[in-house]
Amino acid sequence: MNGLLVVNGFLKSRKFDEIYGWLKEAFENKGHGIKICSNIELSLINNGINADFVIFWDKDIVLARRLEAMGLRLFNSPAAIELCDNKALTYTALLGKLPMPETIAAPMTYRNIGYSDTAFVYDAIEILGLPLVIKECFGSFGAQVYLAETAEQAEEIVKNTSEPLIFQEFISESRGRDIRLNVVGGEVIASMLRYNCSDFRANITNGGKMQNYTPTSEEKDIAVKACRELGLDFGGVDILFSEKGPLLCEVNSNAHFKNIYDCTGVNAAEYICEYVEKCIKHYI
Repeated sequence: MNGLLVVNGFLKSRKFDEIYGWLKEAFENKGHGIKICSNIELSLINNGINADFVIFWDKDIVLARRLEAMGLRLFNSPAAIELCDNKALTYTALLGKLPMPETIAAPMTYRNIGYSDTAFVYDAIEILGLPLVIKECFGSFGAQVYLAETAEQAEEIVKNTSEPLIFQEFISESRGRDIRLNVVGGEVIASMLRYNCSDFRANITNGGKMQNYTPTSEEKDIAVKACRELGLDFGGVDILFSEKGPLLCEVNSNAHFKNIYDCTGVNAAEYICEYVEKCIKHYI
């Protein structure tokens, strides 16, 4: 097999390059050719791409849809990436199917206008209570996620952005703690507990720590079903602890797996390669 690994040409960091290298190495070790291409390189190409598969490690949905329209098999699909990239769409797609914190999507505004009327913030607080978690719909590594202790703080957070938002009830039992489960091909391949004693977010990027974790059958079922409902071939699923049981927090289509490798020794790139091999045998 010969494939492409599509990455974002504007996102340059050692952390990302390391992931790309692991993916490339996993396929080459199995005798497959794979070329790393940026979305910049592919932006003007409308045909003539010869590849058995595409690992789409980017969120350029327009490009992903163009490649899919050219008959290429993408892992993950454009539809799945889009659902995960927008937290409001993730919540809507999984509503009533999986246990999640109670969530309200903020009304849409235009970026050049922002939230000029913030009365809806107080309505959301009436329903969800305080403290209140406010998340920009587009963001990774725990960035653009805020905790408002008061109504005034919530209003100030909303006034200072023009990005789409969701509001979520704060799950106090999970303050600074969550579970990250990596799923490939409908199976949980690795999991870890993330914890942070000085931040309500557990993300490692924000100073959190990690330890190996054995998930319960219920936690694994939530992770697998979330990926299935969203159409993901592979992904990272974050789960919160609560008095009512595990709650789905977020789903990541392009989950970085360096930290979970350091924690568990499981290399997700190898599992992704094996899964793609199986799928392509039935696709071509």
